[in-house]
Amino acid sequence: MDINTNTIVGDIVRSNFKTAQLFEKNNIDFCCGGGISVAEACKNANIDPKQLLPEIEQVLQVSDPDSRYIEELELDELANYIVKRHHSFVTENIPFLKQKLQKLCDVHGENHPELFEVNKLFCEAAGNLTMHMQKEEMILFPYVRNMVKQKQGGPKTTQLGNVLGPIEVMNLEHQAEGERFEKMNSLTNNFTAPADGCNTYQVTFKTLQDFEQDLHRHIHLESNVLFKKAIELEKELTA
Repeated sequence: MDINTNTIVGDIVRSNFKTAQLFEKNNIDFCCGGGISVAEACKNANIDPKQLLPEIEQVLQVSDPDSRYIEELELDELANYIVKRHHSFVTENIPFLKQKLQKLCDVHGENHPELFEVNKLFCEAAGNLTMHMQKEEMILFPYVRNMVKQKQGGPKTTQLGNVLGPIEVMNLEHQAEGERFEKMNSLTNNFTAPADGCNTYQVTFKTLQDFEQDLHRHIHLESNVLFKKAIELEKELTA
């Protein structure tokens, strides 16, 4: 992939997810805010693009089979992948994290009052993400699957021309959750357990960190891959 300062950040990560770690290291949002150019991202992060571009090119030299696999999936297959891999991850980890964060508040809250805010933020995220995923699984993803069927010659069971509205809503919700986790990250020094943190403290914060990293890839696959391709497919079908 040829890149320059005008290349879109999300497109770079879409071509090779190994670049995500480099963007994160430089405080560049590749998922929720991945729709901007390298130049704009560097300006926002106060980074010299002449320094970042060679680093990106170096990472791109390393093959990423996972990104190629994702790119080759049909949109209905990608929607199924997201549900099985990322929606299930969120659903499975929410009860554990809610229980452990409440326990940390009960045991360590007096010495670490920031835990109460972290617990509150995560409970908000848990509720919103659950509703967000339900809307995708009940409305947006079936619409995408129907478009794929029409592309393959199937019956037109749904009137097309309405994909952009739901996608805009989903992207706004992605942004809200990204900001919520940024606050948790800031409150906990990148989910680092304090010196007096017990084993439960350490495990909970490690799980929170894993949850955030999974969410970044989850949002990336939707905002930078699935949603973009869905908009392109609808334009093709309605042309």
